[in-house]
Amino acid sequence: MTPAPDVATAPELHLAPIPTPTTRLPRLFPATEATLVMKLDSLQLAGSTKERTAHALLTGMLERQELATGGTVVESTSGNLGIALARQCAVRGLTFVAVVDERANQAACKTMLAFGATVEVVPTPADGNRLRARRERVQELLAATPGAVTTHQYGNPDNPRAHHFGTMPELVHSLGRAPSRLYVAMSTTGTLLGCQRAIAEHGWDTELVGVDAEGSVLFGGKAGERKLPGLGAGVVTELSEQATPDRVVRVSEADMVLGCRVLAQREGLLAGASTGAIVAAVGADLQRLAAGEVVAMLMHDGGAPYLPTVFDDAWVRSELPDAGRGLARASLSNPFATV
Repeated sequence: MTPAPDVATAPELHLAPIPTPTTRLPRLFPATEATLVMKLDSLQLAGSTKERTAHALLTGMLERQELATGGTVVESTSGNLGIALARQCAVRGLTFVAVVDERANQAACKTMLAFGATVEVVPTPADGNRLRARRERVQELLAATPGAVTTHQYGNPDNPRAHHFGTMPELVHSLGRAPSRLYVAMSTTGTLLGCQRAIAEHGWDTELVGVDAEGSVLFGGKAGERKLPGLGAGVVTELSEQATPDRVVRVSEADMVLGCRVLAQREGLLAGASTGAIVAAVGADLQRLAAGEVVAMLMHDGGAPYLPTVFDDAWVRSELPDAGRGLARASLSNPFATV
């Protein structure tokens, strides 16, 4: 009989990110002859792929002694990284201050508070650039808090490293081969850059598609108003200047909502807005997909925090009228086909 592990020396499984499964999606777009799959990073303990990012950011700073045990971490976040940092800081004995804006998901803010974080809400500036305002407030808090540091998710090389050595190799291992295409949502572009580097290192023949929001300035996009957090950026991030996706697909917020609804109703997967954008991008590309291709998507986070918004008809019709008018398209075989 195998002896039970010594509890004192057993690994702290609640500290490191966990490998997540990949599932086939045969009902999502049944007309396609390509194999559609999704990596379920929503199953991370913090509820999103940002668990990988938070772990890598904090581990790197602690190992380099840039962050002291018991120290304070300040970071700008739209929600998911804040949750993951709050959780990681809780188990590491660190203090975390999340700087969010008025569009932050309220469920995410409450989750951060539950993990013991402080949440500071920055008002929307006159020019509407909430990301820039958050980053400026981070610098003010660092100057006012002795010993405080920021993980600087927008430029820290540990951000893409988490996906270079974690997310992408896990996906390939689970499939038994590299996917023909991989669709990744972008904000800091850390996930995309990490996957890009893994693809280049191993020579995998994978088309890397970056999914961005309309209104994001990444990769030459035009700035515009955005109501759904977590996808796109109001500034060109340091990491994005190193990223070279094979293609960029920009998705409207109306199609993000529709993508979430279609994924939930056809595959029973409740996902957040960025994953809905990926579903919409794949739908728009459906005619590009050949028989036998393996097309992979990353489920960045779960949909429970979006129940009061993306999945609430009244909110959608009030805040995103185009999305409200488009809800009836969910019954179409491919609601995202170009007419």
